[in-house]
Amino acid sequence: MGATCLYAAYDPVTRRRAMASAGHPPPVLVRPDGSAEVVDLLPGPPLALCGMPYETTTIDLEPGSVFALYTDGLVHRGAHDVGDGLRRLTDALATSYRPDRALDETGRALLDDLVDEAPRDDATLLLARTRAVPAEDTAHWQIPADPAAVSRAREWATRQLAAWGLNDLLFTTELIVSELVTNAIRHGRPPAELRLIRHGVLVCEVTDSNSAQPRLRRARTTDEGGRGLFLVAQLAERWGCRHGQNHKTIWSEQPIARAQ
Repeated sequence: MGATCLYAAYDPVTRRRAMASAGHPPPVLVRPDGSAEVVDLLPGPPLALCGMPYETTTIDLEPGSVFALYTDGLVHRGAHDVGDGLRRLTDALATSYRPDRALDETGRALLDDLVDEAPRDDATLLLARTRAVPAEDTAHWQIPADPAAVSRAREWATRQLAAWGLNDLLFTTELIVSELVTNAIRHGRPPAELRLIRHGVLVCEVTDSNSAQPRLRRARTTDEGGRGLFLVAQLAERWGCRHGQNHKTIWSEQPIARAQ
């Protein structure tokens, strides 16, 4: 037993998308000018078949690009092979794409055109349009490998939030920054970076070069530490961890609307 999988993560600040495939057909990219192409992706074996590592492919995307993810039932049609079906999908996306057209409308039109009345397999299509966060809504700070950097990180974050007019989030953000930067210095590896993003929500991210997964735990009353992630989870609306090649990022989100 096995399953195919395609995993893709897009960073709207750097405008880069990282992808890995476990035997799944490659995505199709539609650029803002309407041209469409199959992403050159090296697939690994399907999940659960072996323990081979998976190659990560990273590409730069312009704002307004459309990413098409699909199941193989969409490109298998009658006696046609997958290559023919993928070319038909690519051509159809280039023909159907319009910047002012809703993606759900485009998706329905493509499914009606590409799927047989009695398909041999399930046919699913997911379209996603990329956005970009303006440069003035992001801020970066390199974290020195020094415990004294925690207080400097708080000061830097306070100045940045004041410049953005987010004074009501100062207290909680100072606490979140303190805990995440402290963890990065104590348990991570340099280089490390603190990043703030203002985009509907306030995102606080700390990235370090240790890929070990952090663990949320409830400290006992006699413990001197171990409460960092628990505090972050209580103060933030959402938080989590994502992994990259040789690094991890702990992030938190706070709603901005409540602060205005």
